[in-house]
Amino acid sequence: MLSRLPATVSLLCRSLREPRGFSSSASSVLASSKETADGKLVASVLFERLPIVIPKIHPVVYAFQEFSFRWRQQYRRQYPEEVLGKADARGKGDYHIDYVPAPRITEADKTNDRKSLQRALDNKLYLLLYGNAYGALDGKPVWHFPEKVYENEETMRLCAEAALKSVLGGLDHTYFVGNAPMAHMAVEQTDSSASPFKRFFFKSQVVGTTKYHIGKCKDFAWVTKDELLEYFPENKDFFNKMIIHIR
Repeated sequence: MLSRLPATVSLLCRSLREPRGFSSSASSVLASSKETADGKLVASVLFERLPIVIPKIHPVVYAFQEFSFRWRQQYRRQYPEEVLGKADARGKGDYHIDYVPAPRITEADKTNDRKSLQRALDNKLYLLLYGNAYGALDGKPVWHFPEKVYENEETMRLCAEAALKSVLGGLDHTYFVGNAPMAHMAVEQTDSSASPFKRFFFKSQVVGTTKYHIGKCKDFAWVTKDELLEYFPENKDFFNKMIIHIR
């Protein structure tokens, strides 16, 4: 056992002297995955607009809140009327403005204008494009997310940014959530001549705007999660799990 100690120490010292790279290097991981994978890598962007107004309370939740309030009222502390009267009094100066809430149903909702961001204000909206997509059968236009085939970008996140930038013309009013993809799928082609590929989904959000100049597609739509599932019936279960939507 003691005779092996010098060789072990020599091996350890040599390993410490040699330069070592980071095990989490994105470029090396992508390069190796690209070489060993059977097909190409595609970065897709789930571009979402967050709700603008608070969703309506579910009737069951509203009934429970009413019950809880009335139950607490039975045991609340009683204050003198002169104290409560001061709390109810308020000034009537010029600064006082009666608040009128904006309508929850917009013109875009009434006309079902899916090209407008001014619809479904209490819900999330997702951008879909209609045009040529990688892996589409016979090269026909289909509904898809903004996407780009990985080429020589340093990371897949940068590839996803390039995909969204090519559609919007810039990334000024966007925010990418994290560096890692939120999901991925391995796509098997029905055509034997086409090789399979992997699609990675990255999440990005609308920031500080209500309109984009969307290009590089024949058509586009801003849809809710329920509407989105109608566009992809073959992958309905996958997207239902990928898009976690709590209202």
